[in-house]
Amino acid sequence: MMMAELKQLESQFPELIIDESPTQKVGGKRGSKFSPVVHAVKMESLQDVFDLDGVIEFNDRVSAVFGATPQYSVEPKIDGLSVSLEYENGVFVRGSTRGDGEVGEDITENLLTIASIPRKLNGFSGDIEVRGEVYMPHDSFEKLVVEQENNNEKVFKNPRNAAAGSLRQKNAQITAHRNLDIFVFNVQRISDDVFDTHTDSLKFLKEVGFNILPFYKECRDIESVMDEIKRVGELRWSLEFDIDGAVVKLNDFSQREEVGSTSKFPKWAIAYKYPPEEKETVLQDIEINVGRTGALTPTAVFKPIQLAGTTVSRAVLHNEDFINKKGIAIGDSIIVRKAGEIIPEVVQLSKKGENRVEFVMPEKCPSCSANVVREAGEAVVRCTNTNCPAQLLRHLIHFVSRDAMDIEGLGPVVLENLIKTNKIKTPADLYLLESNDISELERSGDKTANNLLAAIEKSKGNDLGRLIFAFGIRHIGQKASKLLSEKFLTIDNILAADFDSVNEIDGFGETMARSVVSFFRLEQTAELINRLRNYGVNMESHAKPVGDLFSGMTFVLTGKLPTLTRDKATEIIEKNGGKVSSGVSSKTTYVVAGDDAGSKLVKAQSMGIKIIDEEEFLAMI
Repeated sequence: MMMAELKQLESQFPELIIDESPTQKVGGKRGSKFSPVVHAVKMESLQDVFDLDGVIEFNDRVSAVFGATPQYSVEPKIDGLSVSLEYENGVFVRGSTRGDGEVGEDITENLLTIASIPRKLNGFSGDIEVRGEVYMPHDSFEKLVVEQENNNEKVFKNPRNAAAGSLRQKNAQITAHRNLDIFVFNVQRISDDVFDTHTDSLKFLKEVGFNILPFYKECRDIESVMDEIKRVGELRWSLEFDIDGAVVKLNDFSQREEVGSTSKFPKWAIAYKYPPEEKETVLQDIEINVGRTGALTPTAVFKPIQLAGTTVSRAVLHNEDFINKKGIAIGDSIIVRKAGEIIPEVVQLSKKGENRVEFVMPEKCPSCSANVVREAGEAVVRCTNTNCPAQLLRHLIHFVSRDAMDIEGLGPVVLENLIKTNKIKTPADLYLLESNDISELERSGDKTANNLLAAIEKSKGNDLGRLIFAFGIRHIGQKASKLLSEKFLTIDNILAADFDSVNEIDGFGETMARSVVSFFRLEQTAELINRLRNYGVNMESHAKPVGDLFSGMTFVLTGKLPTLTRDKATEIIEKNGGKVSSGVSSKTTYVVAGDDAGSKLVKAQSMGIKIIDEEEFLAMI
C-alpha cells in the first residue's frame, strides 16, 4: 500500500522523484552486453582445507609469523555468487561480479533489484567498496522450481546455480522476480580508515545499512576456532540458505598485511569445506530399470533419510560389478551421501544384515522376459529384445526430444499413455496417429490433438542428421549423427556403407563405425526406415556445398541470439568454411554475443577480440 501511494505521489509530482526511491530500483529495459569491470582491489579466492588437520596447519603457519596464536574470526561460507558493491559519497554507483578476481562484469541494474542492498548508506558519506555473496533463499528456490516445471522450462539444479543464472539476466525484471538476497562480509576499500579488525568492520557495515553475515564469532585460540567450525556445521541444514563451509580469517588488519598473500589467495584466511553429509540407512531392495539401449541398471531402494536438506530413498547402483565391489546385499546397513550435494550415492557397506539376501542380476529382462546378455569387456547387462516395452518408452522419449525429431508436446506421460492404449509400438507409429487417438487420452482435447499432430507433421521435414540421432544408435551422439548425414547425404547411402567408409569420417573411431554398420544391417532398422519413408519423413541431408567465406576463421558463440539457435549459427559458420570453438583464445577471430553472454564475452573484451552481435553476423553472409 505504501509503494502504491509512493507511485501515485511520484506520478503527481515527477520533479520530486529521487534516485534512491524504491520505485527506481528495477529498470524495465533490457540491457546490452555486460561491460567489463576492472576491480580496484583484487577479489581473491580462498585456499580450501578439507579436514581439521588443515586448520591446525594454517594456525601453525600464521602463529609462526607472530610467535603466538592470534585472534580469528569464524563465519559461514555462503554458497552463492560473489559480487562487489561500490559507493561514492555514500551512494551506490556500481556493482559487479567477481569474474576472474581481476576483471568482472557490470551487473548494477540487476543488483538494484535486491531489496537488502542500500542505495544510500546511513551516516556514511565517504567512498567504500564492499564484497558480498548473492544467494537465493530455499523458499524462493522451491517456488522457482515449481514455476519452471509448470512452464516446461529447464529446472535449476540448486539454489547457487539459480542465483547465478538470475543475477546475470539481461532483463532486470526477471532478476527482480527471483527474490534474491545478499550477505555482505568484507570491506574491500574505504576512504576513511575507521576500524582495526574484521569484526569491527562487520559492525560498521551493519550500522551503515548492509545486510551482513547472519552470525560470526571472534575466537581467541585455535580450540575455539575448531569448536565454532563444528557448531556451524551442525547448523548447516537448518539454515534458510546454503553454506558449503566455514571461513577462518585473521581478525587484525595489520596482522593480515604482515602475513600477506600469494598470487592466488590470501595467507591470512582459509575456507574449511564441510564433507558431504553421510547417513546410515537400510537397503530394502534393489530394483532393475531398463534403459532405451536395453541396459539393465540396478537401483538401491532404502529406508528414507534426510540428506542435504531433502528426503532421499533411492540411488543408482550402476552395474553388478559396482554392487559386488561394495559388498552390499539386501538387508544390509549402508552409508549414503549426495555427490556434489545433488545426486544420492551409496558410499559403502556399514553393517551386514542378519537375513541379508545377495543380489544377482536377472537372466531375463524384467520388462519383457527376453534373454539378457553381458558382452565381453562391458560391465552392463542388456536386454536382447529391441521391441522391449521398457526400451520403447525411453527410446520414444529420445526420438521426440528437442535435439532429435523435436516433436513439441509429446512428453513422457503422453507417450506412456499412447503405449498403454496400444496406439504406438514403434517410432513410425507416431506418424499414423489421428486426432481422436490423442483427444481420447486423459487431460487431452481437440486443441491439444491438433497442436500435436501439427508438430508431428513439421518433424517430417527435419534434416537427416536429426533422424539419425533420433534412432538412438549406441555410441553415436548428436555431432556424430550430423557428420554421418553430411558424409553420405542420404539414408540409402548410409544403408549401403561399409565399415571402412564410415570409419574414415574425421571424428569417428572403430567402435562408433562398428555400431553404425551393425545398426543399419538390422532387419528391424530397414523396416523402420521404410515405414518412415512411406509416411513422408525426410531421408536426405540439408547440407549444402561448403563455401570459403569464413575459411581460416574461428568463431565463439555466447549468450542467447535473438533469432538464431546455437545449432543454426554453427551450421551457417561451418557451411561457410569456418570453425566454432567452445572457448575464447588467441586463435578466436570473432565472438558472436547475444543476451546473457557471460565470461566468454568478458575474456574476449579483455583480449581485444572482435565482438559482433547477430545482426552483424548475418550481414557478413
